[in-house]
Amino acid sequence: MLASSVSNQSGAAIASVAFPAIGPVGVVAVRQWVAAVLLLAAGRPRLRSFTAAQWRPVLGLAVVFAAMNLSLYSAIDRIGLGLAVTLEFLGPLTVALAGSRRRLHLGCAVAAAAAVVVLVRPEPSTDYLGIALALLAAVCWGCYILLNRTVGERLPGAQGSAAAALVSGALYLPIGVAVLVHHRPTPTAAACALAAGVLSSAVPFLSDLLALRRVPAHFFGVFMSVNPVAAALIGLLALDQHLPAVSWLAVLVIVAANTIAVSTEAHPRGHRPRTVEKQVGQRGGEHLGGEQLEKRGGPAGHRGR
Repeated sequence: MLASSVSNQSGAAIASVAFPAIGPVGVVAVRQWVAAVLLLAAGRPRLRSFTAAQWRPVLGLAVVFAAMNLSLYSAIDRIGLGLAVTLEFLGPLTVALAGSRRRLHLGCAVAAAAAVVVLVRPEPSTDYLGIALALLAAVCWGCYILLNRTVGERLPGAQGSAAAALVSGALYLPIGVAVLVHHRPTPTAAACALAAGVLSSAVPFLSDLLALRRVPAHFFGVFMSVNPVAAALIGLLALDQHLPAVSWLAVLVIVAANTIAVSTEAHPRGHRPRTVEKQVGQRGGEHLGGEQLEKRGGPAGHRGR
């Protein structure tokens, strides 16, 4: 699980190295293509057998998939890795808290809202467009979780996610090719874009799959709360992106709020968290389509991410 988080954020950091040459759009296009190849190999979707009811959430997921990574990488380009990932993390946190009437969860929501105010406080150097892009990524991640739930209910295995990745990759073909033709990538930029696709798609996918077979999915969701901290640390160490002390505190508050929200989420009476490996035997591997990704809030680091 730690490998998944570090790989995902390292991939984003490496991707930023290619931004000056091909921009966030070019990097995201390459990443989407890598994700499509990976998920097609894993999911092997039977596209011809999909019904209209199955295609609708898949197409919605594909659009969200495409918008989420572009808005996140554009935000990283403007406001830095740590702040962008932290604001994006508000998406799964909102999904976790939505509909809850528990006072503890209300307290988490208030604490997270206060932390966001601290992070986006007006300053002479505040990049409001970058903040808006990160918040758009948060909205997309929340929609991604909800759509994955529907896709997982309507399609077995990873077929839905694979089909969505294929459509998303296809959406990026025209613009991606145009960007790469007009802004020919240097060998370094091309290598960084490919590395970002592998580190932010292939490695998290395999790491999450192995982890979810060995630990309860509930615990997995709690552990994913470290992503904003990992992003801020990698941004500091690899990209020399410094956050003020008060911003570090705000990041930790959001992480704590998500950890509490996920770890105290109500379960039906008599329900005991099980490892996904046990669920596979009973659900025919359905967790790969919706449940696995959703539990990450969802493992979205793949999100093709």
